[in-house]
Amino acid sequence: MNAVAGGGSFLSFPMLLFLGVPPIQANATNTVALWPGQLGGIGGYRNELQGPEARRVLLPLLAVGIVGGVMGAVTLLVTPQRTFLHLIPWLLLIATLLFAFSRKITAALKPKGGDAALSTKGGMVAQFFVAFYFGYFGAGAGILMMALLALLGMTNIHRINAYKSIQAATCNGVALVTFVSQGVVYWRHAGVMVVGALLGGYYGAFLSQKMKQEHVRWIVIALGGGMSIYFFLRLRH
Repeated sequence: MNAVAGGGSFLSFPMLLFLGVPPIQANATNTVALWPGQLGGIGGYRNELQGPEARRVLLPLLAVGIVGGVMGAVTLLVTPQRTFLHLIPWLLLIATLLFAFSRKITAALKPKGGDAALSTKGGMVAQFFVAFYFGYFGAGAGILMMALLALLGMTNIHRINAYKSIQAATCNGVALVTFVSQGVVYWRHAGVMVVGALLGGYYGAFLSQKMKQEHVRWIVIALGGGMSIYFFLRLRH
């Protein structure tokens, strides 16, 4: 799903909950399991990550992203399990809506005439909150990051994807270190998921050339909506 259209966490995170993993540990384990796939995605954008623009735009955002990612992860760890359980359907719903309307969001925020709607300082403030969300939950955060880069005046979609990929890997990477250091990762589950993520990423890249992306997008949206409804109903019992 991630290789073709994104939204893999709509399946992997709820599956960990169904297997009996506590909510916070499930979120941490999901972050660890999907991170290797994010690293692999950076390699495909090597050319887009070179040059003075990359250093000028990325370095400040990455510095703020590290702080925001760690703070989001720490906040997750001090959140009571029951509180986070009540937040899950809302977080899934928000992520599903972000995914469903991602194209309209990006188009609406795209600067007119090449002008940036946000200054570098404004972008750093926005980046902190996006990175915090990355560290806390993360699903749908890539869409927010792409919208932020558009607000900074970027128009090349390949470069936006490249910058988003390295920022996502960085934010999730520091969150991962936080989760591992606190011993909240279910390694048996994470190990199986890493193998699945690598295989899925490889074959997904192959299948993405044969499948209509729009069809997969609707499957992801239906899955995210269905999971949101399920967890809302679960809270009522």
